[in-house]
Amino acid sequence: MKPLDIRQRMLVAALLPVMLVSVLLSVVFLVARFDDMQESYLQRTRSITRQLALASEYGLFSANQTQLQSVMQGAMREQDVRWAAVLDKDGRILASAGDQADISFTSVSAVETEKYDAQRQLDVLAQPVFASGLKLDDLYNDAALPPDGLPVQLGQVVVKFSRQTVSERKQHMLLLGGLISFAGLVFGLLLAARLSQGVIRPILRVTQLIERIGRGDFSAASDLNQVAVSASDPLRDLQENLRQMAERLSFAREDLEHQVAVATHALREKKEEAELATQAKSRFLAAASHDLRQPTHALGMFVSRLAQLPHDTQTRELIGSLDASVRAMQNLLDGLLDISRLEAQAVQVKLAPLPLAGLLNQLQHDLQQSAIQKSLRLRIRTSPVWVLSDAVLLYRILLNLVSNALRYTDQGGVLVACRWLPGGETVQLQVWDSGVGIAPEHQTEVFKEFFQVANSARERHKGLGLGLSIVKRTADLLGVPVTLTSRLGMGTRFTLTLPVVNPNMLAETIEPAELAVPNVPESGEILVIEDDVLVRAALSGLLSGWGFTVHQAQSLKDAQMLLQEHLKPALILSDYRLLDGENGIEVVQALRAQLGNQVPACLMSGDTDAGLMLAAKAAGLTLLHKPVRPAKLRSLLRRLLSHQPIEEDLR
Repeated sequence: MKPLDIRQRMLVAALLPVMLVSVLLSVVFLVARFDDMQESYLQRTRSITRQLALASEYGLFSANQTQLQSVMQGAMREQDVRWAAVLDKDGRILASAGDQADISFTSVSAVETEKYDAQRQLDVLAQPVFASGLKLDDLYNDAALPPDGLPVQLGQVVVKFSRQTVSERKQHMLLLGGLISFAGLVFGLLLAARLSQGVIRPILRVTQLIERIGRGDFSAASDLNQVAVSASDPLRDLQENLRQMAERLSFAREDLEHQVAVATHALREKKEEAELATQAKSRFLAAASHDLRQPTHALGMFVSRLAQLPHDTQTRELIGSLDASVRAMQNLLDGLLDISRLEAQAVQVKLAPLPLAGLLNQLQHDLQQSAIQKSLRLRIRTSPVWVLSDAVLLYRILLNLVSNALRYTDQGGVLVACRWLPGGETVQLQVWDSGVGIAPEHQTEVFKEFFQVANSARERHKGLGLGLSIVKRTADLLGVPVTLTSRLGMGTRFTLTLPVVNPNMLAETIEPAELAVPNVPESGEILVIEDDVLVRAALSGLLSGWGFTVHQAQSLKDAQMLLQEHLKPALILSDYRLLDGENGIEVVQALRAQLGNQVPACLMSGDTDAGLMLAAKAAGLTLLHKPVRPAKLRSLLRRLLSHQPIEEDLR
């Protein structure tokens, strides 16, 4: 129901007292009037009945029925009389007039009686008729009175009256009272409406003003100035105060809008400065990363080539320390690359059914030696369960978790096991260790980049603080929940929840790199395209040490000249960035077109841009990020020369 507005409420407030007073007065008046009419009717009926009794005394005394009939006929001329009769003392009707049905008297009463027929609205009055006590003859006076001295009853007069006339008068009176009340109500309504206009109009103006101010339309203050407000207006002060308030609010809003505009302009300038600084920083980091990866890549190649040569014990130890330093730098750069690839969403997920047994066996093969070096026990319980996941990404998660567990465990061991969950639709893959544990306040922080507990000195053998961050990002990419439970001094447990599937498809498995690649002879001609002299020399020396025949070029033009000299390389290794704006993708495509076949090729680059990763994938080329580990390069060459498919990896 829609609520009443202020105008309607004012009218109701004005009409309600008038209506109540009018109704109450009408009710009191009508009730009193109805009582008077009823009492008058009853007195009149009694009077008529008594008069008929007096008029019938002589006829009864003289037994003159003609006279009695004449009296009854005369009674019918009275209003409301429907029947009149005279009865003798024995109850016999001597004379009657009108309708005598419905009520009969079988006996004569010595007292006046009244009866009411509610169904027909009839009143029946009976009046006894006594002989009068007039002294007509002194001689017979004593003989005329009965022995007991009471008057002699001669008979009885019965009269039937109708209340129809009274009821009609009551209805007429009720209708008249209703009309008078309605007229009073209408008059009160008009009067209230007339009188309330002086209050309602100002209130409506104030209401509309407040409504416009609430909508932010402060021009209502100027509109109010144009309305003439009389001095007798009861809301004159309120309207004036509202006008002043609206003006102040308008000024305040204009000032606030000006301040917001100034602040927005300043923020926009700061945002543009921050974006320019971020772009400059990104360009600097990209350039620094590229420039750092180039010499690190060459250094790793030179160290690997140096290790192939014969040396005395002291020199070999020095080379080992040098190789460890290079590996530490490569680990840092590889970890940063993993993070950048995950952030750029350049890692493609390939979900397929796979058996955990092969994955866990590979994990045992790769990390068993690390556990032995720390005198730890590595127990990996294989399981026949098949899960739906990406084999490469899931293996990367397990490798990081178990490596991290071995790094922070000094005694005891590490356990990897599966546990079925109720329902059989999921399985938990858990990694337990008996290491130092993680405090509750650090259990969320450990998944952030470069965060390490109790390694403020950044000791290199304790890792870089990127492993768990890579685990969390990779797990989110797979949609696999990762939970952590740990107690200080008691160890840590990481849990992965994986969906279980039936082995209805070929599984993707991970095998040790050396076992997965067939024994391909390391020989043949390789074309190396690299514009950096040091990198080209280091890579060529390393490949030559492995038994390959290496041909060097620093641009597409040099490579094409070698092909014109009838060179048919078995493999092309090309840097992405080359001289004069050339890129490795275009160079490889041009050389393949010149050779007329899809010769195996690989790209190497110090750039970590996600666009480069997608472009290399679209061109069907394997992209290695510098610094490239010699072992991985060697494994990749074997796969390319044997024409095996290359597994996508995070590295």
